[in-house]
Amino acid sequence: MKTKTVDHLARNVVLAASLFSLSAWASAQTVTKTTIGGPLDLADEGTFFVGGIPVTSNYPGVSPAGPVKPGTWIVNQMYVHYRIPARLTSSTPIVLVHGGGLTGMSYETTPDGREGWATYFTRKGYAVYVVDAPGRGRAGFNATAFNQARIESNPAVLPGNVLMVTGELAWTLFRVGPAFGTAYPDTQFPTEAFTSFASQVVPFAEATLDGGAMGTAPRALAALLDKIGPAVVVVHSLAGPFADVLVELRPHLVRGVVNIEGAQAIVPTDGQIAAYRAIPVLELFGDHLDSPVFTGLPRYEGRKAVVERINRQEGGKATLVKLAEAGLKGNSHMMMLDRNNLQVADFLMTWIANNIK
Repeated sequence: MKTKTVDHLARNVVLAASLFSLSAWASAQTVTKTTIGGPLDLADEGTFFVGGIPVTSNYPGVSPAGPVKPGTWIVNQMYVHYRIPARLTSSTPIVLVHGGGLTGMSYETTPDGREGWATYFTRKGYAVYVVDAPGRGRAGFNATAFNQARIESNPAVLPGNVLMVTGELAWTLFRVGPAFGTAYPDTQFPTEAFTSFASQVVPFAEATLDGGAMGTAPRALAALLDKIGPAVVVVHSLAGPFADVLVELRPHLVRGVVNIEGAQAIVPTDGQIAAYRAIPVLELFGDHLDSPVFTGLPRYEGRKAVVERINRQEGGKATLVKLAEAGLKGNSHMMMLDRNNLQVADFLMTWIANNIK
């Protein structure tokens, strides 16, 4: 009787383990389908850096073995992650450039675990290059000034400001809702995953680089296009003016520009506007632009003026679109992460297909 009881118990343990394994497998399959939408058939995938230059750091810090002697440090580099689909539907790749306080993670898996634009565009047949701009994420920054300030007790050598976008600031500035913790009733942003989103926000460490963002990122993007050839460049928010500089630096390599709620504070020069001649441009905005933040109407009006300047010249091909007027309502400043992010991606791909030859 004891043997039978033990055997029965053993069978139950094996059965429970098998059911657990099946449940875990099914759960893993669900996560896979949710996050990237199925298998991704790639010809190639990899990473590299462009734009880096060596400088001498006289204050490289202290290692466990003691102070490090002055030496070479690479600055101004841009990190690039690329995916090339096995079957291309377009010969023109897409470059995805993140906004302020962010990294290329903006275009990867969404905070609530859905597929991002990076893999979705690849799945649709585009070669995709996602960047971390100089000073952000895996591109790194230059800590020399912080070490120097500590050693010399001299705060004057520190950057003037290394901005950190707090969760409270991001909520309203990115137009998730009118006040922190209160969402717009129709918001597309996955508010339940806001902490996950806040985890991907990084300091504006480009402040440690000579020239800051505008002095480094456009040149790094030019180096990227020199390497990969002509491309459609998608810029977001703070990166909006990067495109204005880039088209002047490499007009023959920019096939088109998608400027998502691009910053309006830096007004393009006449030379940059002239460089847009014959380059298709889509200036795209989300919803709730009447929100009292500078990413709302002030930004919309600023980029509207840019569109008008481009189109006043012969060969101007700029278009200004509010997603709400195109039938996609409730989008935040972070439309690439919103619940309808793939519908927005489809909108972009339709525009690209109709305008980029």
